[in-house]
Amino acid sequence: MEAHQIPLLKPHKMGSFNLSHRIVLAPLTRSRSFGNIPQPHAILFYSQRTTRGGLLISEATGVSDTAQGYPRTPGIWTEEQVEAWKPIVKAVHDKGGVFICQLWHVGRVSSHVYQPNGQAPISSTDKPIRPQIHHDGTVEEYSTPRRLRTDEIPLIVNDFRVAARNAIEAGFDGVEIHAAHGYLLEQFLKDGANDRTDEYGGSLENRCRFILEIVEKVVDEIGAGRVGIRLSPFSDLMECGDSNPDALGVHMVQSLNKYNLLYCHITEPRMTFNEGKLELPHRLHEMRRVFQGTFITASGYGREEGNKVVEEGYTDLVAYGRLFLANPDLPRRFELNAPLNKYDRATFYTPDPIVGYTDYPFLQPSLDSN
Repeated sequence: MEAHQIPLLKPHKMGSFNLSHRIVLAPLTRSRSFGNIPQPHAILFYSQRTTRGGLLISEATGVSDTAQGYPRTPGIWTEEQVEAWKPIVKAVHDKGGVFICQLWHVGRVSSHVYQPNGQAPISSTDKPIRPQIHHDGTVEEYSTPRRLRTDEIPLIVNDFRVAARNAIEAGFDGVEIHAAHGYLLEQFLKDGANDRTDEYGGSLENRCRFILEIVEKVVDEIGAGRVGIRLSPFSDLMECGDSNPDALGVHMVQSLNKYNLLYCHITEPRMTFNEGKLELPHRLHEMRRVFQGTFITASGYGREEGNKVVEEGYTDLVAYGRLFLANPDLPRRFELNAPLNKYDRATFYTPDPIVGYTDYPFLQPSLDSN
């Protein structure tokens, strides 16, 4: 059975979890949680994408009432939110999946309308982000942030600790600390956004301090075997770039090794055109070499490229976002090398509980007869 031998379908032991394949559901903001409370329709969305021994990472989930910056995103800082997550997690576990909750704080990627009492968003800086033009032509504007005082930082660290505890109470197998894509933790991490002069700014070690304090408290709370992290050293999303991303990435994974984390999930640099063909720059080799836990990569992979990077040892697991969104049975389709559904970008973030969410078709029985 050649189909079963493709690298993406080989098992992998991730800490105490025995994964049956290397295809990960990437964290995907879906904007279908009302009042920051996950809804019952998420039960079907996640269970559709669950396979026995498959790893799923939840959509980004706020750690506090100041963590919000997008419409209809879920949280995990209240008991009501914890209770709402429980049946969603149970549905994944009932099908034998491993489910990780991604913990999130957007920082300055927000505006007064999302903040308690209409206050300013918090950040490492008081520099605002310029308005962003979305793919549909709409313009997103952000409020000028308030620079966190040094004595306030432990409060945010504690928000992540409590959120991690809540995630375990909800039944999740662990948490992923979202330290990527221009959000709060990366606003401290990168010199393109962090202009502080205290112990959380300036040197590379100082800029990493905030994230590592969060990692330490979360590990102390729920155990290292339940904690992963997401990084994007090469990203410049939300005006959050770094002058030396290679050094930043290597320093971070070296620093993380002391905590024995479950995994490190890294977003690749943007794809580039080479002789008319899109190619991934593949700049994670040194981080892969240095990090001592399971390594996950993400960024526009297809079946062929995913098989290649696993086979070559460039990564352990590959996270798929848009393809998994549009193909709830993606591992099966990769196994059979079957045609893929096309995703509809226009419905990525709509509030509809079905359209563009749970209505993408599975393979027809005639195609799935093997």
